[in-house]
Amino acid sequence: MFNWFKKKNKNQEDIKENEIEKEIKEEEILKSEEEKIFSEDNEDGKKLNEEIFIEDENPREVSQSQDENLEDREEIIIEEKIEENNIPNDEAEVKPEKVNFFQRLMSGLDKTRKEVGIKINTVLGSYVKIEDDLLEDLEDILISADIGMETTMKLIDNLRNTIIREKINDPSQVKDLLKVEVKKLMDENLQGKIASSSPSIILVVGVNGVGKTTTIGKLAKRFKDQNKKVLIAAADTFRAAAIDQLREWGNRADCDVISHDEGSDPASVAFDAISAAKARKIDILIVDTAGRLHNKANLMKELEKINKIIDKNYPEALKETLLVLDATTGQNAMNQAKTFKEVVNVTGIALTKLDGTAKGGIVIALQSELKVPIKLVGVGEGVYDLQDFNLDNFIDGIFA
Repeated sequence: MFNWFKKKNKNQEDIKENEIEKEIKEEEILKSEEEKIFSEDNEDGKKLNEEIFIEDENPREVSQSQDENLEDREEIIIEEKIEENNIPNDEAEVKPEKVNFFQRLMSGLDKTRKEVGIKINTVLGSYVKIEDDLLEDLEDILISADIGMETTMKLIDNLRNTIIREKINDPSQVKDLLKVEVKKLMDENLQGKIASSSPSIILVVGVNGVGKTTTIGKLAKRFKDQNKKVLIAAADTFRAAAIDQLREWGNRADCDVISHDEGSDPASVAFDAISAAKARKIDILIVDTAGRLHNKANLMKELEKINKIIDKNYPEALKETLLVLDATTGQNAMNQAKTFKEVVNVTGIALTKLDGTAKGGIVIALQSELKVPIKLVGVGEGVYDLQDFNLDNFIDGIFA
């Protein structure tokens, strides 16, 4: 029995010794391979240095070239390790993601698309031929998307006439016909981009809470990215914290903000901003204004005064009056637009928060009824989510 235990212990010791010897041999093989790679790298380095030395006579330039090559080699090694191991490179410069405006628009119009496009597909799929009931169902869908009664009736009447004239009886063709009628009603000739030539002055109007300050900040950032010199005038001196909010956006966009104390005359702020814009050779001057509709007479006088100062002191500037509206308010946005159109010459509309509503059809109503171009749409909270309005993309976005 003793001999058996002795033999067993001896066998275990032999196994351990064999494992140790195996590990030592593996380490030696790895070490020799590393030395070989290192020597090859050194040889490559020597050859590279010799080639550089032959080409360049200035030793300081040679040293600098060597350093640059070493840095390039280190960067390549680091990048390879990152790719192989999926390691985040905190020290590497983070490049901003390219903004795909069409994808952002599609994402922002998702709620409206579900309210309009998907419901239309469902209705059309339930009919085998075009009937009056089908058109009535379409009418209900369009009204529910806040296209408005007047605009909806025009669309349905035009659609019915087209169906009769072209003798169409296939429901699957109705949606394409509807898209064509929407485009006609909105008048693609009304499309236009926000003023960006130098010098330009953008007077921003709209009631409080529609996203006026945010729109100004995003616009300033956009123009700065286009290498424009931008100046902001905080002429909304009545709303608490309006000036501070604009200053914060000015810091984000790296733009100066001309402001006075709260409660001061808005026209005097506009005058000082124009003087500063001319002295600094500013490309774009953006002027914020008070958003009070409860007393239309005072608002009209205030805006008239600002407009007179602009016309008198900055006649060479291309003038834009941008009305900011909140898409989530639906038909209330239409009422605001009508009121402001009575007060000032609105040249364009910026429709914000389009991603937060299923009633994006208000876009169709605004442009078709007021004959004022939608120039900008907000489809998110990000600084790049304020986009130029594109009629074709919008129609595809809600009827897809």
